[in-house]
Amino acid sequence: MRLFNPWEMGQDQTKQQIEKGLHLYQSNQTEKALRVWMRVLEKSADPAGRFRVLGCLITAHAEMGRYKDMLKFAVVQIDTARELEDPDFLTESYLNLARSNEKLCEFQKTISYCKTCLNMQGTTVSMQLNGQVSLSMGNAFLGLSIFQKALECFEKALRYAHNNDDKMLECRVCCSLGNFYTQIKDYEKALFFPCKAAELVNDYGKGWSLKYRAMSQYHMAVAYRKLGRLADAMDCCEESMKIALQHGDRPLQALCLLCFADIHRSRRDVQTAFPRYDSSMSIMTEIGNRLGLVQVLLGVTKCWMIQKELDKALESIEKAQELAEGLGNKLGLLKLHCLCERIYRTKEQQQELRDHVVKFHECVEEMELYCGMCGESIGEKNNQLQALPCSHFFHLKCLQTNGTRGCPNCRRLSVKPGYV
Repeated sequence: MRLFNPWEMGQDQTKQQIEKGLHLYQSNQTEKALRVWMRVLEKSADPAGRFRVLGCLITAHAEMGRYKDMLKFAVVQIDTARELEDPDFLTESYLNLARSNEKLCEFQKTISYCKTCLNMQGTTVSMQLNGQVSLSMGNAFLGLSIFQKALECFEKALRYAHNNDDKMLECRVCCSLGNFYTQIKDYEKALFFPCKAAELVNDYGKGWSLKYRAMSQYHMAVAYRKLGRLADAMDCCEESMKIALQHGDRPLQALCLLCFADIHRSRRDVQTAFPRYDSSMSIMTEIGNRLGLVQVLLGVTKCWMIQKELDKALESIEKAQELAEGLGNKLGLLKLHCLCERIYRTKEQQQELRDHVVKFHECVEEMELYCGMCGESIGEKNNQLQALPCSHFFHLKCLQTNGTRGCPNCRRLSVKPGYV
């Protein structure tokens, strides 16, 4: 028989303290909220309450960019879920473990934990989490530049969102789709999806966290910059940064600083761009966003190229290449080979030029970044694209010309374009 400990919290007190922490957190008193939740974790005798407070700690540390702490709490939550012997709790804890690894850019681990979630036989609650699992898996595949599987996961996540009328999930998926289409250079779709996310925030987001508005504005800013609409990009990025600063959202602050730097670089104002790249790099190094660091170093490289400082550009490329290889981010490597090609052509170093041309085309083949109908590359310039239900994507003009009776890549029959 377990003896009563007067210092332990019971079920009701645990619930009250969790709610107190949530109220503090929503009032931007983050450190006070964390102290309340940590006290619950130390003193509560209620396993279900401990599980819930661990969820609060995981979410808070994710939004602050403390990803290693997020991972630590996710591991403890799995042990708590096993103690409870509840499949729903176990599914949720594995999802948090997957998300923690996604934030730390451990994409293969993310995919593995997501598959564990999907293989669990839980109840309806677990099934409802499958949309979030598919989103996390899609983000991981995108980090590895496996575009067809990423799109397949995003489509599944969107389907779950629609079937469960989950507007928050739909909003998050639209932001990820904006990122997806930015990477493969369909800038109209890259703008369409975050605009759709912003609409969802306006129509349904009265009680939502402001992070949803901030994320949609950030992705709109990225798309506007790619489309050359720099004033619109600046407006959206400023609004996103304002929210990120108010809420202490370090990861989003780093992304906004990167976007600001890219906008100034697009204006050929490298002197204003450099300090923003430096600030973004500092935060991304602190939080462990290695994929973000690759993007920062790509921007820095382009600034050095504008200034014709080619040796400094090559130094930045070398750092970025090491990171991209460690992550398995093939699109980052492709972009770096493309920049090296331009540099070595200018320096008239033919052997190095040939090496990077070969490596560039190897990356294109590996990622299947070409249209299966016309054979031309995808992602080299802004082009309207369309996905089929199998999640292979093609130039829209090629599908309109040749029809969509079957996919040339996998020979799967198709009577209509895919949803996204």
